Amino acid sequence: MSGHSHFATIKRQKGLKDAAKGNIFSKLSKAISIAIKSGGSTNPDMNFKLRVAIDKAREFNMPKENIDRILKSAEEKLDSIEEITYEGFGPFGIFVVVETATDNKNRTAQEIKTLFEKNGGAMGGPNSVLHNFEHKGFLLVENVEDPEDPLEVFVQPDQLSIEKKKIEEAGFTVIKSELTMVAKIYLEVTDDDQIEKLTNFIENFESHDDVQKVFHNF
Repeated sequence: MSGHSHFATIKRQKGLKDAAKGNIFSKLSKAISIAIKSGGSTNPDMNFKLRVAIDKAREFNMPKENIDRILKSAEEKLDSIEEITYEGFGPFGIFVVVETATDNKNRTAQEIKTLFEKNGGAMGGPNSVLHNFEHKGFLLVENVEDPEDPLEVFVQPDQLSIEKKKIEEAGFTVIKSELTMVAKIYLEVTDDDQIEKLTNFIENFESHDDVQKVFHNF
C-alpha cells in the first residue's frame, strides 16, 4: 500500500474528461472483446480483465443496457480484435509500454510508431523495456479524512478481486480497481517544461482509439 497520490487524483479527473471525448466507449468495447476472447464469456467470475472492463464502464456511469449491448457486440468481433503490446522510449529516456486492442495491427503498429517518433521518442523491440515493470492489481480507495486525496493500494494481480471485497467489507469505498504495471525504477522529473512535454507525450497515446493502457516510469 502506498500513501496519498495527487497524481491519482489528476488521473481520475482526466478520466472524466476522456469520457467526454467519446472514444472511451470504443476503448471499453475493445477491452471487453479482449477479455471475452481470453475466456471471460465462459467464466466471467474468474476473468479479471472482463470484470475490470465492466467496472470501468460502470465507473463512467454507463447504463446497464449499454454494457449489455457492448458485450453482445464484443462477442461478434472476437475474430477481428487482437491485443498487442508495444514498447519504447519517451523524451529524456523514460520507459513506455503501450497496450492496444486493434482490428488492424498493421495500421496500429505504424500509428504507434509515429506517435513515439514525432513526439521525441523511439519504439523499441520486444522486452526492450517491459522487464522494467511488474504486474500488479491496483485499487484506488476513498480516504475518509480527505476524499480529494485517495489512497493507492497495490496487490498481487490474482488477489485483486479478493482484496477489493475485503476493503469494501471493512467499510471503505473503492473508487477504482484495475490490473496495472508498476515500474521497478522511476525517473524523477522536476522541471516544469520537461513535465509538460512528458505529460503531452503520454496523453497522445492515451487519446488513440486503439490504446487501452499506457505505463511509464515518469
